[in-house]
Amino acid sequence: MDLPAPQLAALVAVVDHGTFEAAARELHVTASAVSQRIRALESTVGQVLVRRASPCTATPAGATLVRLGRAQALLQAEARTALEPDEGRRTELGLAVNADSLATWFRDVLAEAATWDDTVLRLEVEDQAHSHELLRRGETLAAVTSDPEPVQGCSVEPLGTMRYLAAASPALLERSGSREPDWSRLPVVVFNAKDTLQHDLLAEVGVATGHEPPTHRVPTSTDFLEAVVLGLGWGMVPETQLLPLERAGRLVRLRPDRPVDVPLHWQRWRLDSLLLGRVTEAVRRAASTHLRR
Repeated sequence: MDLPAPQLAALVAVVDHGTFEAAARELHVTASAVSQRIRALESTVGQVLVRRASPCTATPAGATLVRLGRAQALLQAEARTALEPDEGRRTELGLAVNADSLATWFRDVLAEAATWDDTVLRLEVEDQAHSHELLRRGETLAAVTSDPEPVQGCSVEPLGTMRYLAAASPALLERSGSREPDWSRLPVVVFNAKDTLQHDLLAEVGVATGHEPPTHRVPTSTDFLEAVVLGLGWGMVPETQLLPLERAGRLVRLRPDRPVDVPLHWQRWRLDSLLLGRVTEAVRRAASTHLRR
């Protein structure tokens, strides 16, 4: 089966940018040319590869070819750089990482990446329980994930665990009238709809589903932490963020005897790629420094 590089590149561009017109601008061709390439590729494989919606998305068969297109583009870019060194040329690496990692230990990776003059990082922020789906759809080359089962075509290795502890501001507890939390009434902060850490704890302490306390949603890691510090509600806070705030008296632990440890793994495509290998080494170093083993 012949799968020409321009057709694969058109498929990747459509999935990345969501429309045929935007893909055409990225590839410096007409929208008609992009459409022709996609139709030709679909004719070759005998399957629909793109859902023509707003935005356009890949079908399961399309996701397989998106992965192939990205792998091909990465290896071609590395070969081109090796054969024709160009100080201004940079290769994009798409990585998925959960927000709490990005706000804490993964910053060491960013510090290393700042010294790389041949790479551009494209980070996708996704919950650790769902980030492997970005790999499966071919949207990223690697991911920080809680899933130990490798996506097809990927390798996986454990990184360590992130510890979370239930915490609240002293002011919130004072307003509640007790140093011991009334879990059914004490307001809670969650990150987003995929964040189950807080409600898992509520279920553990006997708060029935449907009878949860007022729940605030704050969908960025930094602002989530600030909301807890300001007393909007209690939340599950990463240990590395909690410790200095606890020492300063700005947060207190609600259940110090029941931490929640979330295991993290690094999944990456099995490619003989220098750039992907380099970012993997940076992730290993950062994880070994900051995560619990």
